[in-house]
Amino acid sequence: MLTLLLIVSAFFAGALNAVAGGGSFLTFPALILAGVPPLNANATSTVAVAPGALASAYGYRRELGKIKEVHLPSFLGVSLIGGLIGALALLWTPERTFEAIVPWLLLFATVLFAFGPKVSAWIRRTVTVGYSSVLVTQFFIAVYGGYFGGGIGILILATLGVFGLTDLHAMNGLKTLVSGCLNAVAVIAFVFGGAVYWTEALIMLVAAVAGGYAGASIARRIPPPILRKFVIAVGVAMTVYFFLVKA
Repeated sequence: MLTLLLIVSAFFAGALNAVAGGGSFLTFPALILAGVPPLNANATSTVAVAPGALASAYGYRRELGKIKEVHLPSFLGVSLIGGLIGALALLWTPERTFEAIVPWLLLFATVLFAFGPKVSAWIRRTVTVGYSSVLVTQFFIAVYGGYFGGGIGILILATLGVFGLTDLHAMNGLKTLVSGCLNAVAVIAFVFGGAVYWTEALIMLVAAVAGGYAGASIARRIPPPILRKFVIAVGVAMTVYFFLVKA
C-alpha cells in the first residue's frame, strides 16, 4: 500500500510540476507517511522529482525555443549555484532544527502558492526591473529551492513575469527546466551527504518522470485553477498536520 502511495504521489507530482507547480506537496507528505524523517524526506523528494521536471522541459521544447528575452546560460548558471548552496545548507541543518522549521516552510510555501499569481500581477504593474536584478532574484529563489523548494515554480514564474515574459507555456517550460537543473545539482549534494532513502527515491523517480512528460500535454487540456485548488488543499492539510500533530 505504501509503495502504491509513493508511485501515485510521484506520478501526479510530476504532472503538477509541469502544469501548475507544487508537486513537492504530494511527494513530501507521501514520504513522511512512509516513515521517512522530514529532512531525508525533503532530500528524497528532490531526487524523485528532479528528472520529472527535466522530462517536462523536454515536453515544452517547442515553447522553449521561442524564448528570446532570457539569456539561458546565465539564468541556469545562477540557478545551479543557488541550488547547490541551498542543498548544502539543508545538509548542515540539524534534524531537530529542520523538524522545527518545516511547519513554517510549509506555511510559507502554501501561502505563496495560493496568492502567488495575485502578487505576481501586482508586481508586474508596479515594478520594472533589468536583467541583472532578475538574475539576483533568481539566485535567491534557487537557494530556497535547493533547501526546501515548495512553491518555487510560482517564484520563478513571478520573476519571469516581472521581466516581461507573457507566453505562459514558454514560461512554464523555462520554469520546469530551471527547477530540474537546480534540483539536479541539489541531488548531487544530497547523494554525497547520504540524505537519500534510495528505495523510495527510485520508486518515485520512475513515476515522476512519466508524470512529468505527460504533464506537458495535460497542461494544454486541464484548467490550471482546478489543479491549483487541489495543491493548495494538500498544502493546507500538511501545514496544519505539522503545526498541530508534530508540535
